[in-house]
Amino acid sequence: MTSAVRPRLQPIVLLHALPLNSAMWRSQAAALRARGHIVLTPDQRGFGATPLGAGPPSLDIVADDLAALLDERGIDDVALAGCSMGGYVAMAFLRRHPGRVRALALLASRATADTHETAAERLRFADLMLDETLRDQVVRRTAPLLLGAGTRARSPHLVEEALAMAETASPEPVAWAQRAIAGRPDSLSVLRATDVPAVVVTGAEDELVSLEDAARTADALPRGRLVVVPGVGHLQPMEAAAQVTGLLTALLDDAVTADRNR
Repeated sequence: MTSAVRPRLQPIVLLHALPLNSAMWRSQAAALRARGHIVLTPDQRGFGATPLGAGPPSLDIVADDLAALLDERGIDDVALAGCSMGGYVAMAFLRRHPGRVRALALLASRATADTHETAAERLRFADLMLDETLRDQVVRRTAPLLLGAGTRARSPHLVEEALAMAETASPEPVAWAQRAIAGRPDSLSVLRATDVPAVVVTGAEDELVSLEDAARTADALPRGRLVVVPGVGHLQPMEAAAQVTGLLTALLDDAVTADRNR
């Protein structure tokens, strides 16, 4: 690991959801950079300008990609925020690179492994992404459902933005990521060992991660707290941009305070 002097303000990494890209964090990245934070918003394997590579589907590979990026930048530890797939990558990073996370935000993510039924659904979706006759209609049908019903009604421009990102994603990386997520292990024990300032965020209208799932995730974190955002669904950084920015700002302040008291 590269040795580096920790900057005055904690660097933060923002990990995007599937099948979107780092642009979903645009609002938070701009606000946090304006406060002086180093903000990294990497596109994960196969998304944006990042190549998929030849490795088998595994969130561990994506977590190791992040570790390599931090080493390249000379950053020893970070605050880590992940939404949906990004949250699952964050938990893989905690498992594989302990001690490098100073604060944690998990949005629209569950700490438990998929049930057999949920994993099977992901694998079926992965197959559909590789079916040229069905792919486009599946994306158009499912991508808007990542946003809450309230968001879809009052902010159609966000539906269009999410759909545009989803349609831009190549099918192979989407299928690869779905298979990687389906194969992830339970992370409750990893979270129980993660004694850092932490927040778990869920949308009251999230159709993919239940309030019970989010509460269980928050309860596993020694310093975790649960925040339920009303009127939004699975993509809280887009649907409730200002509120998520505020939560991340408070989390980073908590990390600085905790670091000074160590």
